[in-house]
Amino acid sequence: MKNTPSPSSRRAFLRSGAAIAAAGCLPTGAALALASPTEAPGKPSPIRLGLASYTLRTLTRAQVIAAMKDLRLTLLNCKDAKDHLPMASLDEEKAALADYTAAGIKVTAVGAVYFREDNDDAVRKNFEYAKAAGVKVIVAGDPTPATLPRIEKFVKEYDIRFAIHNHGPEDKLWPSPLTVLDAVKNMDPRMGCCIDVGHTMRAGTDVVSAIHKVGPRLFDVHMKDLAQSNVKESQVAVGQGIMPVHEIFEALIKIKYPGNVDLEYEIFPDNPLPGTTESFAYMRGVLAGMGYKA
Repeated sequence: MKNTPSPSSRRAFLRSGAAIAAAGCLPTGAALALASPTEAPGKPSPIRLGLASYTLRTLTRAQVIAAMKDLRLTLLNCKDAKDHLPMASLDEEKAALADYTAAGIKVTAVGAVYFREDNDDAVRKNFEYAKAAGVKVIVAGDPTPATLPRIEKFVKEYDIRFAIHNHGPEDKLWPSPLTVLDAVKNMDPRMGCCIDVGHTMRAGTDVVSAIHKVGPRLFDVHMKDLAQSNVKESQVAVGQGIMPVHEIFEALIKIKYPGNVDLEYEIFPDNPLPGTTESFAYMRGVLAGMGYKA
């Protein structure tokens, strides 16, 4: 029997807004982890929790930094949204990176970055953006299959991994991580994917199975939750829906996944912090129930 809360107790926890009051709704380790990070038992987690800055796309960089401090996060998948990590100016990008470094935040990936032009200059610009950020992963939104050989050339030149982000059934190119895997399986091993678990579920692909199949070509994970498996608009805070978070974490540990699990909470853009906070509390609770602290 897995050490995870039942759906009813999970919903009760998320409605309560107070971890201590929810101690009876979670495994003992999870409740302790949520009550106080200094009291959390267990060994260091092999799952590294991070944030996709798109979650806080209506907030400024200063607000993102403050939110990450409150959330006890140091890992950021950064996007050119607001002033998070500007693409238009190298000086502005460096200023943003200096702010993150001063706050103890590490930018681990950039994206989603879009590859709308199939020419060397456009592709190089995106790789230079990633290089300046000091990251080894580009999360890519919409490259066409025809563009991939050109992109592969830059992956080899820059030694930066290229993670195609799947976007569900309405994405005619990359609905599922398995579609991505089929396109890149014979290419350089740094050509791979970012599994968005919500879009994967909506595409009718089993998320846990996809993690095992993609294996070493998995470079980033975007975490979210759904109340209904085939309804994009049913997104909820992680733990309120049907996403098998415990099983996802188990699969990532099994394949020795080296990357981050970045929350991408896309709803309530004008007030994202309550759902974001609930999502991290739940994920940390699951990890505590597995014997880890995060």
